[in-house]
Parts: sequence; C-alpha cells; structure tokens
Amino acid sequence: MRTLATIEARMTSSRLPGKVLKPCLGRPMLALMVERLRRVPALDGIVVATTTNATDDPIEALAAELGIGCFRGSEDDVMARVLGAAQAHHIDVIVELTGDCPLIDPAIVEECILAYRAAGVDYLSNVLERTYPIGMDTQVFATRVLADAFARTDDPQDHEHVSLFLYRHPELYTLKGLTAPPELTDPELRLTLDTADDYTVITALFERLHPKDPAFPLAAMLAELKADPALRAINSHVRHRYV
Repeated sequence: MRTLATIEARMTSSRLPGKVLKPCLGRPMLALMVERLRRVPALDGIVVATTTNATDDPIEALAAELGIGCFRGSEDDVMARVLGAAQAHHIDVIVELTGDCPLIDPAIVEECILAYRAAGVDYLSNVLERTYPIGMDTQVFATRVLADAFARTDDPQDHEHVSLFLYRHPELYTLKGLTAPPELTDPELRLTLDTADDYTVITALFERLHPKDPAFPLAAMLAELKADPALRAINSHVRHRYV
C-alpha cells in the first residue's frame, strides 16, 4: 500500500499571499515542511497538490528542485485536486496535509499513519476532536474512499475541503480520532501559517530550534513558547477559520 503525503499549496492565499514560499532560514517555508515530512518513516513519498494558475508555477518549480511529486488541478475544487494527485501518483493511502503547516511534527504524522493501519477504518485524523495545536493537522484515508466520497457529493463546500464529506457522514464511513497526550494538548495555540503574525511566530521557532535539532518536536515548540509568553502572544488574537 503506497502511502504518500499530499500537501495542498497555492500562492493566492487571501490573508497572506505567497505564504508557502515565504523565506525562513534562507529557504521557502514549503521546503522546510518537506524536510520535516521526509523524517516520517511510514511515508513512501510526498506530492504537492497545487493549482493550474500561472502564479503557482514557482511551487511546481520548487517541487522539482526538491525531488518530490507535483500535481496541478482546480483552485476551487480541492477535493478533485487531491484525488487527481493521488490517482496520478498511484497513491493507495493519502496523508492529507496543507502548506499552512510547516512546523508539522514528523512523529505526530507517523503516529497517525500507524494508528490508521492498526484501526482498519476509512478515515483517521487528529482533528475530529481538536486537542493538538492548530498546525499539527493530519488526516489519513484511502484513495478509493476519497473517490467514493467524490462520486457522492456535488456540494461546493465538500469539494473545497477535501475530506469534509468523509467525517460528516459516519453512517457511510468508519472514523477514528486521535487525541493528544496531556503534555501536548493545546488546541487554541496557533502553529499554522495564515497571517503575518503567524509568520513571525513560526519563523522565530525555526530560528531558535532548527539549528539545535532540525527534527525538533512539538514538545520543544511548546517549551519555547512557555518560556517566552510574549512570542506566543503575537498571533493569539488571530481567529482561526474553522470549517
């Protein structure tokens, strides 16, 4: 079973255009995210799912430079884009991620994949009940399950949010949620990249933690923010756009 991460990424973000290629440590944020995902043993590869817009040509170029897959599809129908990426790259199991999450902890992604395999369910994620910080979001499901959902719905909201139809229809699909251990539980914390203030926080964490340990875990991020409440406060006012 080929298990690959798909990263949804585009340059036309409304709150922070070009965010996935913003520089950090002299590299694009997306490159740092890929570096972290390459530390996930259960992944067989990584594919960026971007759009056909000319503005996203640099994302395709970066994927080629990094030696990872790239698929280009609809900007608005993200469900079709991710499904197309999975089919084009012969993916059996999709680990759905977004380019908003450059700080994603490889150990959390690995835990989600292994829990999915052990549970034998149609869909597993750590966001059914939000306990991890925003930015650790990981969803795992088979390509055939996504294809089934795609065939069942024409709702634009379902097609915008990829796996929304899956977890809103427990009568059709078996679901399992993964919750954070107490020491990593912090559901209001923003470790996601969507605004200029998010960028400030994420850049600071990379600059402080990456030189000592490129694979720095969520625990190290939480410890750094606990030691520096002013850093944590920078983006605490930002309202997250929940589905």
